[in-house]
This record gives sequence, structure tokens and C-alpha cells, in this order.
Amino acid sequence: MNLATMLKARAEEGRPIRVGLIGAGKFGAMFLAQARLTPGMHILGISDLNPERARETCRRVGWSEEQYSAGNFDEARRTGATFITDSNDALIKADGLDVLIEATGNPEVGIRHCLDAIENGRHVIMVNVEADVVAGPLLAHKARQAGLVYSLAYGDQPAIICEHIDWARACGFTVVSAGKGTRYHPSFHASTPDTVWQNFGLSPELAARAGNNPKMFNSFIDGTKSSIEMTAVCNASGLTPQPNGLGFPPASCYDLAEICKPKADGGTLSHEGTTEVVSSLNRDMTPVEHHLQIGTYVVIKAEDEYVRHCIEEYRFFPDSSFKYSAMYRPAHLIGLELGISIASIGLRGEPTGSPTGFRSDVVATAKRDLKPGEVLDGEGGYCVWGKQMPATESLRIGGLPLGLAQNVKLKTAKRGGEPVCWSDVEIDHDNAAVRIRREMEAMFSSKTKSQAA
Repeated sequence: MNLATMLKARAEEGRPIRVGLIGAGKFGAMFLAQARLTPGMHILGISDLNPERARETCRRVGWSEEQYSAGNFDEARRTGATFITDSNDALIKADGLDVLIEATGNPEVGIRHCLDAIENGRHVIMVNVEADVVAGPLLAHKARQAGLVYSLAYGDQPAIICEHIDWARACGFTVVSAGKGTRYHPSFHASTPDTVWQNFGLSPELAARAGNNPKMFNSFIDGTKSSIEMTAVCNASGLTPQPNGLGFPPASCYDLAEICKPKADGGTLSHEGTTEVVSSLNRDMTPVEHHLQIGTYVVIKAEDEYVRHCIEEYRFFPDSSFKYSAMYRPAHLIGLELGISIASIGLRGEPTGSPTGFRSDVVATAKRDLKPGEVLDGEGGYCVWGKQMPATESLRIGGLPLGLAQNVKLKTAKRGGEPVCWSDVEIDHDNAAVRIRREMEAMFSSKTKSQAA
């Protein structure tokens, strides 16, 4: 409750938390807009492939030129200004850096940056959730071994959901389910960058004016991003995926407890203690009233009659039996809220969500019939979408992680809806991301199988 007070004290002492940002895209821009207003926090450096774009981002979000005019990291540390560079390596190694924010969105690059940061003694905030679901459990393990913090990014939905889960458990409640909302229809699994705007409900003109990337937005609409984010939640919280992945039931904010409970009690879930994403569209494509499209939620269980009565009296969004009830947050502000992660790490040494095991995975799944020789184009593309799957099942079938399904050639034909496996593609085994993923599979496979037994 006192992070702001602690940050203010650090500012008064002249000991700000020194932060480095890799990637000045949308998330980075939103973070920078608030970082300049947060006492006790100093953006030591920003690294981007296009430094001038990073400077333009700073100008656009309200920074004065003096704030990003440092000529090198020594000057930045001395004056409190920010140095902008195109060298990720130089930023990671900069003297005085406390926390590195990885916001590139590229899983292979993100894994490499994370490993370099750990080697150089830096805490890591992994905005790049794509990298987290490929190798996050191992990266977090390596960080803990080095006495460092590896954290999900507050403001993104996985960290906020982890906060909901922590709140519930700290109050003594059983967590029945947790998740978020999205715009979903079964037909959207076949969505491509060519059809994304009609599926999203946007005109191409409006999307272009906003500068929206069709491939990135398609990963939200085809089910991939939901699978990625719920996998991050499972691996950080101890919840486990449903055997067939996400069901995407339509649900309003007020129906969460009725729908996101086990089938045995009249809900839609396979078991207690899982993740689910609810849709803002009914199956006939009509909108759900009071939907949760950009929000998050947790469903809890009352263990006795007294608590059920309390749930009824305080109208805590219950189901019809008052055995289950929900708490939800209607929206999130992604990068504008990232300061919570930085403060939590820098002041308390605590992550805002961090993988503790390999419970869930995201496996590349064919969007259509695919032929040998086709080159997969990764997240949000024309070939595959990412399906959430129990880690035990992914290991059993040798599922290809969605994050490594970029620029790899198929060796075997796949029918639409079939998972793509390691054996189905030509893999560069010298690729650093492939190596660390295989290391993670080897490390966690015995633990994962024993947990499932």
C-alpha cells in the first residue's frame, strides 16, 4: 500500500531505481509517458533499433528534449537524463542499471536479452509474454539462482490476474478460475491479417489511421494471445489449463461466477483451479451485454454457509447458489501501469507474477490445411494459431511452441486444427531460443509428469 511513499523517499535520498527499456513501441511509449512523472524512478537508457523513433516517442509522450539528451550512460547517471541508443548490449551492461524492461515482442530476441541481463546482474521485467511462454519457467529459475527477480509486467493482463489470485488466496478463498475477456468466435481461429479488421469490428481505414499492425492484432482475434496470457498465468500461479484448452464461453461481468465454475456445479469448466477467457460475442455474433472484453476476473468459492450468506449480503457478484462469486476489473492500462512492477522489484524485491513451474504451454496449431514446404509465419499470421495445452500433453506429443513457429519450414502435411510438432518442421538446433527451450523441457519434464500423476 505504500509503494508511492517509498518511491518518494528514494527520490529525496537521490537513489532512484535506474531502469533500462528495450523497445520503444506501444507498450514502451505508454510506460515512458508515466515514467517521467514518477518520483524515485530514473530511465537510465532506452534502446531501440531506430533511435530516432525512440526520440520521437519521447517527444510524443511529453518529454522535453533535455530529458533524453544525455550523450552516454555516464552522463545520464550523473544528470538524471536518459541516453538513447541502438545497442541493447550497451544498455544491459550500463553501470548503475537496476531493472531491465524487455518489450520487443520477439520471443527469440527476448530470451537472449533476458539471459544477458541475468548474467550482468539485472532484474528483468518481461513485457514480452511471448518469450515468457516459450521459456519463462527456466528464465525465472535462472534469475532466482542469481539472486535476481524475473517478473511479468503489471498493466498487462497476466500480472493483474496474478494479483487477483494473490488477493483471493491471501483472504483464504479457493480460486476456482481466473482469466480475462476478449472478442472471440470459433470462426476467428482461421483469421488472417487480411480478415482481421472485419473480425475485430474495425474499418481498415480506422485501423490504418491508428497505426494498428494487422499481424499483431490478428493474434488477439485468432485466440493466440489469450492462450499465451493464460499460459503465463498458469505457470506463475499454480492454476492448470483445461484438457482441451480455452472454451471462450460468452459471459457478462455479472455472469462470471455462474459460467466460470466447474461443469459439476452447472458451469462450463473442466475442473476447479483453472483459467478461462470469456467472449464479448455470443455464438450468433451478437454482442454480450455488459461484457468484459478488456477486463480481468477471478472466481472464488465460499467454503461454508456463513460465507455464502456474506456473499449474498454484500452482493459480491455471486452465482445462483452463492457458493461461487466473482471479482472483476473492467479494464487495464498496459504500459501506463508498469511502474508498479518497477517499484515492487526495486523496493521490495518482489515480482508482479513470476513462473514457478511448467504447467501450461502454447502449441502451434494449423489454421488451415498446410502442405510440406510451407514456411510458418508465426503469431498472428496465415498458417498457425496458438492453442493453450497442459504442459504434460505438449511434452507427450512433442508440440512445437507457438513462439518458435516463425520462419520454419514444414516437413509433413497438417490438417486444419491439428497441432504442429517438433518433428513436423525443420529446426535449427543451434538457435539459442531452441536450445534454452529444450533445456527447459528437459528440466521440467520429470517435475511436470510427477505433478500430473
